Amino acid sequence: MASTTREKFASFINNRWLVFVAAMWIQSCAGNGYLFGSISPVIKSSLNYNQKELARLGVAKDLGDSVGFIAGSLSENMPLWVALLVGAVQNLVGYGWVWLVVTRRAPVLPIWAMCLLIFVGNNGETYFNTGSLVSGVQNFPKSRGPVVGILKGFAGLGGAILSQIYTMIHSPDPASIILMVAVAPAVVAVSLMFFIRPVGGHRQIRPTDGASFTFIYGVCILLAVYLMAVMLIEDLVVVSHNIITIFTIVLFVILVVPVLVPIMTSFFFDSNGPVDTVEEPLVPKREDQEPGTQTPDLILSEVEDEKPSDVDLLPASERHKRIAQLQAQLMQAAAKGAIRVKGRRGPHRGEDFTLMQALVKADFWLIFTSLLLGGGSGLTVIDNLGQMSQSLGYNNTHVFVSMISIWNFLGRISGGYFSELVVRDYAYPRPVALAVAQVVMAIGNVFFAFGWPGAMYIGTLLIGLGYGAHWAIVPATASELFGLKNFGALYNFLTLANPAGSLVFSGMIASTIYDMEAEKQAHGSVFNPDDVLKCDGYICYFLTSLIMSGFCIVACILSLILVRRTKTVYTHLYGKTRT
Repeated sequence: MASTTREKFASFINNRWLVFVAAMWIQSCAGNGYLFGSISPVIKSSLNYNQKELARLGVAKDLGDSVGFIAGSLSENMPLWVALLVGAVQNLVGYGWVWLVVTRRAPVLPIWAMCLLIFVGNNGETYFNTGSLVSGVQNFPKSRGPVVGILKGFAGLGGAILSQIYTMIHSPDPASIILMVAVAPAVVAVSLMFFIRPVGGHRQIRPTDGASFTFIYGVCILLAVYLMAVMLIEDLVVVSHNIITIFTIVLFVILVVPVLVPIMTSFFFDSNGPVDTVEEPLVPKREDQEPGTQTPDLILSEVEDEKPSDVDLLPASERHKRIAQLQAQLMQAAAKGAIRVKGRRGPHRGEDFTLMQALVKADFWLIFTSLLLGGGSGLTVIDNLGQMSQSLGYNNTHVFVSMISIWNFLGRISGGYFSELVVRDYAYPRPVALAVAQVVMAIGNVFFAFGWPGAMYIGTLLIGLGYGAHWAIVPATASELFGLKNFGALYNFLTLANPAGSLVFSGMIASTIYDMEAEKQAHGSVFNPDDVLKCDGYICYFLTSLIMSGFCIVACILSLILVRRTKTVYTHLYGKTRT
């Protein structure tokens, strides 16, 4: 009996679902960047910064959230807990020092040093993201869409979760929110870092996996609906501190509920064993290799180059037969010296690429550019949402900020779910779901452009869903086309597309057009030069929104080009799962 209990406990500790749930908890505290809007007023008032200096801190925050080369390198060469520990230290030191400066416990630093501290603190997120995502895709190689969508979704909700906790703390010191941002993510990451690791998840296939994912999805939807309801209640009604405390306790209960999955699968269902004794391969064998044969890689490379394009569209049995014939012909010709077998030119799609090998591939740059245009335009809306709502006559701008956070979360969850249906049920390229998300964003931008009644609500919904879907679909696509071995480095390079797009679209296009329209309105009215330029009406973002809509359409076209180029890859990766 004691031996059985120890075995079940060991199964629980090494359960891939436990690793997944621990990663969800870490991600739920990895939303520091979303709280910058709450932190920045405290910094501004304490250090007497102007708006320009505050904007520099915002740029440092965005850069810190996106520059993850070191995190990617650590995830490749060291255990994942090392990356999480480094992220926790950076988070604590960066934001902790900012708190010391703001509360005058440390000397006031120049603006460049404050930017550096914000960069270091927010850069900790890249380590949390990398550790969580790498463990997720390695432990669930055949469920990358749902896993990435859920983990990125929790990162998007992190700001709302931490904000609710701070509301419960009810500290009279406004600077205490900076201390919470410094300490809470670091404590959670250090507490859970040894759980985040590959545990041979591809050998833990169970009949209950489908039900487990359904349960996790249900918790995610419940969490989103609950947070939305709590935000609206706290915004519209005066709520006592006791009620806020109850709201927060219920929030914690919802966050803890997913641990029931590894408990049930380890202590109650584990006796059923896995689906079969054949483990799920991390990288599938090539379909053009006959069972039991060991065809040299050089011949496989020649087959890849020489086989007709219609071979991949044939039924499996006929495809194997045709490729076997072509292999035999090539090997016979090579033996006679009739052809010279070329050296293999690096990995093929679906195999493990290094970052340098991926950087010379057109597919990689199609993903990057599509993310730059689609994700960058979405981030531009998020960054300007406050002014957009004010220009259309709304006073409670933070309501739309909270709403787009929830829609962003649901977009990440649904993007992972529906893109997984596409690849699982139809063996069709995952980027087609990205193209659909970009069309949705294009429509949302049109609503913003014309400022129709209810445009803020509909536009926020569509942009939030579409933008969130990018962060479930893109990482999963990158891992499928370029492998799992160097996923950390590949993912962190792709994330650079987001701030690059935002820098151009928001920092140059949106702000320039807004100031131009505000100046036009100022010339037609009595205007004090000392006043801040302000624009009213849908015209403020009319041209910007149409440009963003156009960028989304271009991104959609690029995604469809990627779909066309990768059809055979997805047939190879997922075609067998349909039979």
